[in-house]
Amino acid sequence: MSNKQFNASRLIDLSHNIFDGLVTYKGLPAPIICDYLSREQSQKVYGDEYQVQIGKIEMVTNTGTYLDSPFHFDAQGNDLADLTLDMLADLPAVVIDVIDEIEVGVQHFNDVDVMGKAVLVKTNWSQHWNTEQYFENHAYLTEEAARLLVKRGAKLVGIDSHNIDDTRGKLRPVHKHLLGNNVLICEHMTNLDKLPSTGVRFFAVPPKITGVGTFPVRAFAQVIED
Repeated sequence: MSNKQFNASRLIDLSHNIFDGLVTYKGLPAPIICDYLSREQSQKVYGDEYQVQIGKIEMVTNTGTYLDSPFHFDAQGNDLADLTLDMLADLPAVVIDVIDEIEVGVQHFNDVDVMGKAVLVKTNWSQHWNTEQYFENHAYLTEEAARLLVKRGAKLVGIDSHNIDDTRGKLRPVHKHLLGNNVLICEHMTNLDKLPSTGVRFFAVPPKITGVGTFPVRAFAQVIED
């Protein structure tokens, strides 16, 4: 038997539940989740031996915890189907603790190695999820922070807030700069407070859809333990 030692790990779910009527972003319609074929109706097809349910979902792609690809802001950018798995899964990650701050600037990233990593920004704003407060005066990154993360080679930036940009105006410089440089974005995350700052692998894989730049993901982290 080999004497090789393997590190244990645990999985942490970083995604919010999506449910019928959920408002993720004010002004966008909530999802409609219902039966296409109910269990009762299925008896007419399959008989009395068993029942099945086929669900139907109508929603905008910016729902729940979701991933933004370059196509979201650029018609010539990579859409979801263009993204390779090595951009989405098993990424080394670093967690940046900026709890209770609103404007997240370059000072929080100056001494952090982000090359090839998912940078997960822990603001604790997810505590307001599914409340009116979630939409107003939320935590966000500055344009300067986005430029620094691109310059230093970040692969993906995630945040547990309503938007990675300041939404008090119409401009979205963080989205534009990150996505314009093929740095993916994961918004509306949760449970980042359960992660250590290092020793984390990150996963956020959307369906492989052509012509769509954003879609919900089951984001999660693998925490490597000694």
